[in-house]
Amino acid sequence: MKRKVSLWCIISLATIPLVMTLSNSMLIPILPTFERELGITPLQSSMIITSFSVSSVFLIPIAGYLSDRLGRKKVIVPSLLITIIGSLIAAISATTLSNSYLLIIIGRVIQGAGAAGALPIVIPLVGDIFQNDDDHASSTLGLIETSNTFGKVISPILGAGLATIVWFIPFYVAALLAIIAVTLVILTLHPPNKNIDFQKQNPPRSRFLQSTKTVFNKNRNWLFTVFFTGGFTMLLLFALQFFLSDHLEKTFAVQNIRKGLLLAIPLLFLCGASFFSGRLINGDLKRMKWMMVLSLSIILLSSPLVGFVKESLFWLLTTVSIIGVSIGAILPALDAFITENIEKESRGLITSFYSSARFTGVAAGPPLMAILLNHVTITFGVVSLLIIVNLIIVIKFINSEKTKKKALNTL
Repeated sequence: MKRKVSLWCIISLATIPLVMTLSNSMLIPILPTFERELGITPLQSSMIITSFSVSSVFLIPIAGYLSDRLGRKKVIVPSLLITIIGSLIAAISATTLSNSYLLIIIGRVIQGAGAAGALPIVIPLVGDIFQNDDDHASSTLGLIETSNTFGKVISPILGAGLATIVWFIPFYVAALLAIIAVTLVILTLHPPNKNIDFQKQNPPRSRFLQSTKTVFNKNRNWLFTVFFTGGFTMLLLFALQFFLSDHLEKTFAVQNIRKGLLLAIPLLFLCGASFFSGRLINGDLKRMKWMMVLSLSIILLSSPLVGFVKESLFWLLTTVSIIGVSIGAILPALDAFITENIEKESRGLITSFYSSARFTGVAAGPPLMAILLNHVTITFGVVSLLIIVNLIIVIKFINSEKTKKKALNTL
């Protein structure tokens, strides 16, 4: 039976990816500022982004397992509190110490540990809330991805604007936003039914692990495809953001708010594409597959152009915006594939591996781009080859009819 869900419940869910995204992405436009203030290299500054994601990669599966066993909210709330602690460690060390790089990295690692139990748990929670209601699940996941990408849109503007006051203020803002998020979750996110609280209705651990193993074994081809696509698109997105942030400042002498506004343009297109994609796929597996194929094809045609148009600000932003639209269209389809094909009992753990793949891409993108900044044309040529591989496995391994049938037959 379909159940009415309060608007505030959906808002609290959408707040979590917004806050987590802002905590990470609003630092990207001010990485060159960190380099000047802390006396560090571009590779070291990229680690401020990567350290957040690396800890998440390893802890997300644990958080997913615990959310399946204990309940989603019981994992999300403590995780947001950990995020607040990590934000404050980075903020206070940057404020009080002249040589604060190491402590900032430690604070970012703790922030990432908190993010591991917050952002990835939202996706299976949507599936729990809208059980047997694929249309609302797809549209809500589109909203969640839109919130995520909207955070990416405003993060360069917010980060650049805050840094004009004092360079370390974004760390304090991240703590404040996490406090708002945890308050909303505590007050408005209530389990829609008893099944959301798994503590009383857990299967034995051995049966749970066996069930999860069975899901992986019987669905490994399409699951691997979704994991690979999610990780690759995040790697490309964060590599592009790092490149743009560095290139705008060093090639076009664009700084502060103007730089944040220019960085936000491709992300605005990405945000809009996520919103409309979530509504367009509307729980239809065939639409999800062909949305992925079309979007990857557009990225394939666009990405090699980055190296050739990098000296023209207009054409560079246009090309990156086209790539942004394509990435934005893919993300809701990936989310929906997981939530609508995996039953509740294993959904949290399976989704956690998907989220780990995405965070791996986030972690790898900035340092790889920092190393390859002087070889942009070659770099995006290699990206095109990877997209061809990605397209092949999507076409080969994602069969919209068989995917649904196989997933259901595993339980």
